[in-house]
Amino acid sequence: MVTLQEVGRSGSERKSRRIVPGLRFEARSAYNPVVTESRSDMRLTFVDDSISFDGFSATSRPLDGPEKALVYLPAALAARGHEVQVFNRCETPRDCFGARWEMLDGVRPSETDALIALRRPALLDFVPSAGKRILWVAGDPSALASGGAARNIERHRPLMVFAGEAERSRWPNAERISTRIVEPGIAAAFLEDEPMAPVDPPRAVATAHPLSGLEWLLRRWIERIRPAAPTAELHVYSAILDRGRLGAEIPPSVRPTLLLAQAGALHGVVIHRPLADPGMAEVYRAARVHLHPGADSETYAGTLAESQAVGLPGVARTAGQAVWARIIDGQTGALCADDSRFAAAAIELLSDRGAFERMSAAARRLQSGRSWHVAAAEWEELLQ
Repeated sequence: MVTLQEVGRSGSERKSRRIVPGLRFEARSAYNPVVTESRSDMRLTFVDDSISFDGFSATSRPLDGPEKALVYLPAALAARGHEVQVFNRCETPRDCFGARWEMLDGVRPSETDALIALRRPALLDFVPSAGKRILWVAGDPSALASGGAARNIERHRPLMVFAGEAERSRWPNAERISTRIVEPGIAAAFLEDEPMAPVDPPRAVATAHPLSGLEWLLRRWIERIRPAAPTAELHVYSAILDRGRLGAEIPPSVRPTLLLAQAGALHGVVIHRPLADPGMAEVYRAARVHLHPGADSETYAGTLAESQAVGLPGVARTAGQAVWARIIDGQTGALCADDSRFAAAAIELLSDRGAFERMSAAARRLQSGRSWHVAAAEWEELLQ
């Protein structure tokens, strides 16, 4: 960790504190040091068996929401004085901002104060003796209600932690397992005091998965939005579409969306590979609106949370529950039940600089308070 000297708003007060990438300000307006003391130190063990990454990855490569959460939460808890180990498919053991990352086949602890298993109930057996076992759901929990997953949950009866009500409501919880909602934090890259810098021609951004309504969004863009904002561009950030654009094999179900996006080049559609958090923050600062199709399968809509924190207004279709918690309708963007309102809201933000600036200021003011330090404090309460 490094030490950052900060100057208060008056320029007269200087304060020093430890900085962890992803863990800076409690809110954009706060210049006080982050309080890292906790009520009592705990030994915490996280385990995940998904992909290869470690605690440095979120600032150097794009990660999905659950993986990013596993980068930032252990570091935030370590900053609060806890002994934190993370076991996953990292390539080599290493210390990452106070947390110790170990390979899955490394030496496991025989006991821990709390074991936090990411997504898979089978991982609840990872440590023989745990004061508390927690399943961090991080996605659609419907598959947890049957088969081996359900049996593991019934046997361990862990505390189930969900990102929001949209996620928790999908789990029937027939066994009356204890549950909690703890929303993820937002990384520091999206909480910086950097001003918005929208480019000309005006730019919209989309980050939805191709199978989560992106084809619908592309058609609305080509047929309704672009004709009314003829110089505007739609920049689509999708790893799958980018691979397909470069000639790689992609699932057949995605190909129609790729073909539509490629045809949309005549209408200002540009396909990009997603970037790491600092890069995506710059993408959001350069845009006028984040267009999101919404989907019933969506459980959190994390990229909307990040773009709102930067100050980018959002326009979302209310096709699922998750978007209701991400955008404040009429203040930080628009929640739209029909195609016509979606198109009109997008056109207004692309064409009316005043409307953009009002909603951008509201998003920065109202949506940037949930740092990973705030989330870690809530986790600490349920881990005690």
